[in-house]
Amino acid sequence: MTATKGRNCSIANALEVVGEKWSLLVLREIVLGQRRFDEIAAGTGASRDILAARLRTLVEADVLTKRRYEDHPPRYEYVATESGKALYPILMALMEWGDTFATTGPPPTVVEHRCGEILHAQVVCAHCKEPLAARDAHVIELSPPAR
Repeated sequence: MTATKGRNCSIANALEVVGEKWSLLVLREIVLGQRRFDEIAAGTGASRDILAARLRTLVEADVLTKRRYEDHPPRYEYVATESGKALYPILMALMEWGDTFATTGPPPTVVEHRCGEILHAQVVCAHCKEPLAARDAHVIELSPPAR
């Protein structure tokens, strides 16, 4: 999937799939273990129409898969695919940013890492394992803006 206007960019392409508020909140609920429509609706506060549309988009983009858990009547749950699971560190980094810059008071959600410590997400270079800061990286290839 590629953006049709502006620069060809992986950020723009990713935002086409998950860049809408309700999509990220759906993914948050999936990460928190809520997989059924009513649970996701309650956790996000989204209207049923908006939620149905976002779930459909995430399933079509192979971020989530829809799995039947009851036959009569047919009922489904939503489960993260490999692509959806790969978004977990991004969601945790966004939560870390929100805790620091967008939330007054203590963090509303606290996550414990398997090591037993409170999780503080951090992006590091895959090669040297140093934390990533804007001053430490520079662009070496940039696509031109679309005309």
